[in-house]
Amino acid sequence: MNFFPGAAKPRAAAEEGERRLSALRLSLPSAACQPAQAALPVTLAFLTLYGIDAKILFASAREAGRQAVHPETVLLARGSITEAFFYECLADYLGSAFTVSNVQVAVNARRPCYLHRDRVPIKANSDTHLLFAPRGETLRQLLIEAARGEPLAAGVVITTPSHLSELLRNCTAQRLAWDASFGLAALDPYLSAEFGATPAQCGCALVAAAATSFAIGLSPASSIASITLVMTFFFLASIWLRLFAGAASRPAGRMVPQTRTLDRGLPVYSIVVALHREARVVRQLVAALNALDYPRGKLDIKLVIEQDDVATRTALDSLHLPAIYEIIVAPAGWPKTKPRALNIALPLARGEFLVVFDAEDEPEPRQLRDAVERFRHGPAELACLQARLAIDNIEDSWLTRLFAIEYAVLFDVLNPGLAELGLPMPLGGSSNHFKTAVLREVCGWDAWNVTEDADLGLRLARFGFRIGMLPSSTQEEAPARLTAWLTQRRRWSKGWMQTFITLTRDPRRLAAELGAKDNLAVVLLMTGLVIAPPLWPAFALLFFHDVWGGLPHPATALQLVSAVTWTSTFFFGFISILWLSLLGMRRRKILGLWPFLLLLIPYYILTSVAAWMALYDLILRPFHWHKTEHGLAKTSRQETLAARKALEGESRTHEWADQRIPLALEKNFV
Repeated sequence: MNFFPGAAKPRAAAEEGERRLSALRLSLPSAACQPAQAALPVTLAFLTLYGIDAKILFASAREAGRQAVHPETVLLARGSITEAFFYECLADYLGSAFTVSNVQVAVNARRPCYLHRDRVPIKANSDTHLLFAPRGETLRQLLIEAARGEPLAAGVVITTPSHLSELLRNCTAQRLAWDASFGLAALDPYLSAEFGATPAQCGCALVAAAATSFAIGLSPASSIASITLVMTFFFLASIWLRLFAGAASRPAGRMVPQTRTLDRGLPVYSIVVALHREARVVRQLVAALNALDYPRGKLDIKLVIEQDDVATRTALDSLHLPAIYEIIVAPAGWPKTKPRALNIALPLARGEFLVVFDAEDEPEPRQLRDAVERFRHGPAELACLQARLAIDNIEDSWLTRLFAIEYAVLFDVLNPGLAELGLPMPLGGSSNHFKTAVLREVCGWDAWNVTEDADLGLRLARFGFRIGMLPSSTQEEAPARLTAWLTQRRRWSKGWMQTFITLTRDPRRLAAELGAKDNLAVVLLMTGLVIAPPLWPAFALLFFHDVWGGLPHPATALQLVSAVTWTSTFFFGFISILWLSLLGMRRRKILGLWPFLLLLIPYYILTSVAAWMALYDLILRPFHWHKTEHGLAKTSRQETLAARKALEGESRTHEWADQRIPLALEKNFV
């Protein structure tokens, strides 16, 4: 009986028995086989009945042996045949119906625990049937039983694992959407940016503002001097933290793992990419992911798109992606942010480890292998690894050049230094590698924080986990136009403000969770990220106003302390900018950009402008996500370096030939 429109019909019993017997013979050793040639696995053997070349199947079987995965996993991961074709052939071989149409799942699947099932009851024509997508050992046992002539249970309908996953996601959409948006707040409201500032925080801010205004009204000069002195102490301490991190950092070349795990010893690795209006770059993204040096049978790639993003879905469908790619349509909900999309994918991840990439990213091929080695040889509390981000389109504009310098400082100097010192750090927005179990333990990302990476990095520290650095790099695209740069930077600044508010809701609890050293580091990090940027222009003008008439001549102890603090802040601030920039540029091999260091002054002024715009957004639209457009790069440093290496290789080839042709001629003459 055919249960669904378009479903495959069972064939005649006699023909069924003959085909099963033929396929079974292919799965057994034969005298005609070469001694070194293994038998074709039963999970692949039946495909020869449907026109699949045995050479392709044997190649998949050999690769599966090297990777220690099931043979059909490699076949589907390589894209040799489509998932739909494989399971349609399976259904025909088993004498069952096949469907990829929408059906009603007849289970109370309100919890995400159903998402990894391979069989569920369904309703069809008022009858209950079993929708089945067998994989792995289940598929193998099913085929062995079929080859022995044991019939498939009545009412079983075969479908693809991706279709079954889609049906279960649709069934659990309401719960998935709720967990993605409110899961962290349900775990602990104090950890989520959803609720904004507490009444206590607002009250403290109002009291501080009133007291400051009253003090300035009574004694303007001394009050401003005192406030400035206190702030300058914090700025100076923040600068010293940067200097200590720079001194503690190590070049990436000294951090390369010395071991290489065989493919069979590697775990399943999940890759999650949140896509929104990224039709321009999906082909580039898939090419970068396909270039990863990791067993394809152990990759679990989740591409999350929004319901209304038709262009991106069309672009992905046109690529005919293999079965290791799963396109997840995020259920409608609020807020419409990247962290919410990542949370949608988290319950679906099958990997022991999980990495987040952006749509425009091009990670180094060995990055996943390096992460596995680091996790396995690191301490138990190591929960996350941050790869080094670098700018690829450096030559697009003066902004991209300064962006490249800023990234070199952050990811090649400061973050590695903080990791060496064992201090908390805010993560970058991409190439974050996690232990999946730990990520679920801390409830994933905060959907209401627009810099979910910074928040998650510091939340991991609050839970007692540590973050390390990877020597591997990921190339990113920087905004080349001022409007796009300001849009991105104001979102970052707003997210750092949200993180600051979240951290300061209960200072005593934060101090107890982090300890004195980490708590001080977080305070100084937030000073540099949140408090300093809006005040940079004012403090710079005040400093130059004070020194305009010459060197200071303090007459009192307060003036002496103020002069020393001002001078130290200016001196060490200048040293930190220049030294850290040159150090990062040297490690990133972009020292040729040194003339653009003079433009850091207007660059910092623009950062201050973005901070004030972020404060406006924080008040009026705190959860609005300013989208950064990708796929607009005009230049590529990676392509330039690759072309240069190719030319050098060609030149060396000619050199080699020039040196040896005379020797060859001499031999011929002799």
